[in-house]
Amino acid sequence: MDIIVCVKQVPDTFEVSVNRETNTLIREGVESVINPFDLNGIEQGLRLKEQYGGMVTVLSMGPPQVADTLREAISIGADKAVMLSDISFAGADTLATSYTLARAVKEIGRFDLVICGRQAIDGDTAHVGPSLAERLGIPHISCVVKIDEVTDKYMVAGRMTEDSIDRVKLLLPGLITVSKGINEPRPPSLRGKITAAKSDITVWSAQDINADENKIGLKGSPTRVVKMTTPQHERQGQFLEGMVAEQIADLVSKLRQVEIL
Repeated sequence: MDIIVCVKQVPDTFEVSVNRETNTLIREGVESVINPFDLNGIEQGLRLKEQYGGMVTVLSMGPPQVADTLREAISIGADKAVMLSDISFAGADTLATSYTLARAVKEIGRFDLVICGRQAIDGDTAHVGPSLAERLGIPHISCVVKIDEVTDKYMVAGRMTEDSIDRVKLLLPGLITVSKGINEPRPPSLRGKITAAKSDITVWSAQDINADENKIGLKGSPTRVVKMTTPQHERQGQFLEGMVAEQIADLVSKLRQVEIL
């Protein structure tokens, strides 16, 4: 089974801050990590390869430092890595991203399954996986939490809904997006780290995948981030004086003034 896993490098969200003048994320000096849902995708790809044979290729789009993310994926067990890196890819929304990934998947060639994380923790849209499937003209299942059966023609997977898990049959080749409950990602091994350090990362530009310049990056993005702000929290404290009964009465009076009581 030949599997392509799409991964994204995201900033550590606990450390991200916003430039108030440009309304953009400040990425300088911020550690980047593999999107957590994509780690589950890598793990699921490896488990399927171990059970049915084949190859796992990881695919990512971004600036040159994305190579670090791809080497980490190789250290976990992926066989090959492809990086889409071109200044013309910058500023892509989910529509342009899915188009670019689709062009790369077609360039990679034969595959049985594409795996994506359910969503990226920086955007939380969950658009790219289903949109990529549509671009490729293949069926997909979102929010997969278990795989029950796999043959050379189809797989049966459990899809998480609000109140149950639905069993869905997916014809292959197809695409799934996985949720965190599907598995527990394995850590990199020492041998894997050595392999990753020696591995070559295939780098493709827009020209290499024959991408239409009007469908990638900002040109191909019908949506824009016009403004981004973070909530401002202001806290004020007051000391209540007097006897306990007087403090309680004073507190109740203040709460009524702000309509809490």
